[in-house]
Amino acid sequence: MIIGVPKEVKTDEFRVGITPSNIAFLVDDGHEVFVETMAGEGSGFSDAEYRDVGAKIVFSAKELYEKAHLVVKVKEPQPSEYGFLNEKHTLFCYLHLAPTKELTVVLMQKRVCAIAYETVAQGRELPLLKPMSEIAGSMAPIVGAYHLSRYKGGDGVLICGSEEVEAAKVLVVGAGNAGFNAAKIASGMGADVTVINRTPSRLEELKKQLPHVRTLLYSENAFLEAIKSSDMVIGAVLIHGGAPTPKFISREILKEMKNGSILVDITIDQGGISEASHPTTHTNPTFIEERVLHYCVANMPGAYPKTSTVALSNATISYVRKLANDGVINAIRNNASLALGVNVFNGALTNRAVAEAHNLEYKALDIEDK
Repeated sequence: MIIGVPKEVKTDEFRVGITPSNIAFLVDDGHEVFVETMAGEGSGFSDAEYRDVGAKIVFSAKELYEKAHLVVKVKEPQPSEYGFLNEKHTLFCYLHLAPTKELTVVLMQKRVCAIAYETVAQGRELPLLKPMSEIAGSMAPIVGAYHLSRYKGGDGVLICGSEEVEAAKVLVVGAGNAGFNAAKIASGMGADVTVINRTPSRLEELKKQLPHVRTLLYSENAFLEAIKSSDMVIGAVLIHGGAPTPKFISREILKEMKNGSILVDITIDQGGISEASHPTTHTNPTFIEERVLHYCVANMPGAYPKTSTVALSNATISYVRKLANDGVINAIRNNASLALGVNVFNGALTNRAVAEAHNLEYKALDIEDK
């Protein structure tokens, strides 16, 4: 297999698809690996480190895509990369197609085999989303606390409070991996934390591990009352299968929130938890709607690329090796987890949730078609 690792071009994205230590496994397996020059610099990996483990450095994205059959990256292709894609490519990365019809159509037209990290599943677990969910969840109270300061546009509440002054009230919406880590860090920072979720079993599990965190079973009234009193709301809801995030926070609810409170919308990759949410960047991370500060950075873990790249590459490398060693078709045929990751195949949209989000035709994955 000829494998390519391009330099990420999404704004403020410093992660890279594969670390040098994991490329060594692929080279030892007998594969040829091309890495675009400077692809690893943002994560602390030099071209020399890639060369030392047997990778070959190329000096343009065009050259890399021309050589590679399996392209392993972090974020979804950007418009500047669309022209490089064609039907020989298998693309393995985060895709988040539900809010991105243009990219969905491009992948179909280019007949790319597009495998999304976020829909690779083992039962109810999402092994390739989990490490980044944990990092984004851990980041959320940190960035939220920073932006609560008055000079960043917040209401001036210190997250841990002070002697005889109440701590900030933090509401975490969702009790999955991101929500759990958000609650853990916010509680450790001294906040008054509540986690709301629709599944009682998840709340019970969280409560055992985080006894100081308040839990709340979701209802519209309970949610409204909790959000009205919160200084920080962290959106951590995930719908399995690649579906868009439900808009729990309508414009009407947004108007009920405290002036100067902050919404940290981890779910923005899938469209966001608020009707007002839209993607932002690390350079310009926030905007204000209805007097509420919104932090909607679409690649939150990219702020800590040294940690994030290693965590992500360690999670994906076993799947990359399956695709390379078995061949893409056999790997998909023989591995149900990878098959669930296939969103586009042979020009067809094979993810039902994405098809429904864009009102496009869905076709069940049929690997005999290629």
